[in-house]
Amino acid sequence: MYLKHFGLAERPFGLTPDTTFAVPTRAHKAALNTLLVATQGGEGFIKITGEVGTGKTLLCRRFLGQASHKTRTCYIPNPQLAPRALLLALGEELGVLLPASATEYQLQTGICKILLKYANEGRQVIVCIDEAQAIPVPSLETLRLLSNLETEKRKLIQVVLFGQPELDDKLALKVLRPLRQRIAFAYRMETMPRDEIGPYLMHRLRVAGYVGPQVFDDDAIAHIRVASGGTPRLVNILAHKALMLAFGEGRSVVEERHARAAAADTAANNQPTTTRWWRWFAS
Repeated sequence: MYLKHFGLAERPFGLTPDTTFAVPTRAHKAALNTLLVATQGGEGFIKITGEVGTGKTLLCRRFLGQASHKTRTCYIPNPQLAPRALLLALGEELGVLLPASATEYQLQTGICKILLKYANEGRQVIVCIDEAQAIPVPSLETLRLLSNLETEKRKLIQVVLFGQPELDDKLALKVLRPLRQRIAFAYRMETMPRDEIGPYLMHRLRVAGYVGPQVFDDDAIAHIRVASGGTPRLVNILAHKALMLAFGEGRSVVEERHARAAAADTAANNQPTTTRWWRWFAS
C-alpha cells in the first residue's frame, strides 16, 4: 500500500528469498566463497549453519544460480524424510525413472548408475539440502553411504547441508562420527554488523525502484539494528512496518519513532511490546 508513495515498483522487504534483492554482505560473500572453493575441490560434505533468518536459503539459491552448465544440481527443501523417501526425492532430482514401489536397493542402484554416467560426461553433481537440522539420522547415514562413490580424482556426489545451529548438535552424535569426519568445509553465518544495516536497506529500496535521498534516517537505522540484532529477516519485517507507518503519516522519511513502533509490534525483536503499529492508522 506504500509503493506509490515511495515510488516503488515492488515491495522491497518481502520475506521470500529473492536473489534479485540479494545484498552482498560480508557474511554472505564469505559463505558463498566457501561454497565455491569447496565444490571446486570435489570434497564430499560441506556445512553452512546460521541462526533463523540469517539468509541460508537465499545463499543456497544464489549458489545454485551460479552453477556452471557442467554441474547437475539437486535441491531438497524439506529433508524430514526417511531414507527411502529421501532416495526417491534425490532420484527424481537426478532424473532417475524408477517406480515409487522400488526398494531402497533398487533406488541406490539407479542413483549410482546415473552418478557414474554424469562422471563419465565430466559433470559434477551437487546436492543442496535446506533445513538440514530436520533430516533424520538414518537419512544422513544414507547420504554418507552415497558419498562413498568416487573416482580416483573426486567424489561422484557432493552434499551441501544448510541448517540451523541444531544441525551441529545432531552431527555431534556418536553414530554420525563417520559423516562428521567427512565435512571438509564448514561456515557459520553471522548477523549483519552495524555498518551494513543502512546500505542493506538502501540497496533493497533501489532494487525495488526507489530513486531519491535516504529513506531511513540514522536514528531509525540504529534502532532497527538494535531491535533486529542484525538478523536480515527481522530487518525486513521492521523496515516494512516502519515504511507503512511513515506512509500513514504522509511522510517520505522513516524516523526513529516509526522504527520503535514497528519493533514494539514484532514479537521476535529485542524490546517489550508497548504500542501496536496498526493503531497509528486509526488515530
